[in-house]
Amino acid sequence: MITLENVSLGYDHQPVLSGVNLDASPGTMIGLIGPNGSGKSTLIKGINKVLNMFAGNVTIDGRDLKTLDRGELARLIATVPQNPVLPPAFTAFEVVLMGRTPHLGFLRYEGRKDMLVAWQTMKATKTESLADRRVGELSAGERQRLIIVRALTQEAKAILLDEPTANLDINHQVEILNLVKGLCRKQGLTVIAALHDLNLAAQYCNSLIMLNGKHVYARGTPQEVLTPQNIREVYGAEVYVIPHPMNQLPTTLAITGNGHDDFANSVFAQGDTDEAA
Repeated sequence: MITLENVSLGYDHQPVLSGVNLDASPGTMIGLIGPNGSGKSTLIKGINKVLNMFAGNVTIDGRDLKTLDRGELARLIATVPQNPVLPPAFTAFEVVLMGRTPHLGFLRYEGRKDMLVAWQTMKATKTESLADRRVGELSAGERQRLIIVRALTQEAKAILLDEPTANLDINHQVEILNLVKGLCRKQGLTVIAALHDLNLAAQYCNSLIMLNGKHVYARGTPQEVLTPQNIREVYGAEVYVIPHPMNQLPTTLAITGNGHDDFANSVFAQGDTDEAA
């Protein structure tokens, strides 16, 4: 369980978020959505103690965040940051194996179990073909997948994902999110993910928190949060929101250019064709 109570966060005494409340339970995936600069990454940095809070409290597994040292926190929460810096000379397997560091004692090296966990995680994420390649040889998308695999190798009780699907093609986006969602269900993993793609957020998250103007603008199920009015007010975009044909979850379609007129004209033209037939 991750709980935030009236949390305020920011940089250089300037608040980016104020009065945030959140409850993330084991086995659930919560999506943080909102426009650029709305505080999604800031909130994740507050939960993993990269930023100090201006006000409020965070408890993780019933423990006050302020009382946890870095090692204890790393055994509870794994984080996938934006734009991580990786050593280019390391192999992909060596990077993944870094995820075992919180489980090692002082001056201890990785053992057989650590090697096995790292390899099994790479197999589960279909990244074992990258194992012997140097990080400097990998594409941006391959490095992003590697960071997610490293976080999963950490075997924490919760995982924070900051734009986890950035630089990934659609196949790998679905593959990674399927894996994370499966861990939620099977192992009771708690997941909080900052996502730009509203359709991926709707498909994978149990609930959404929409951030805007330093506050939580809306929260609830994808159906409750992803409405044309909310998206218009927060993103300044006109959209259609329709049920997905397979599962009825909301699907957001942007209206671009003369899209509204073109859509209406195509509907009327189809009607004329049907009548003529």
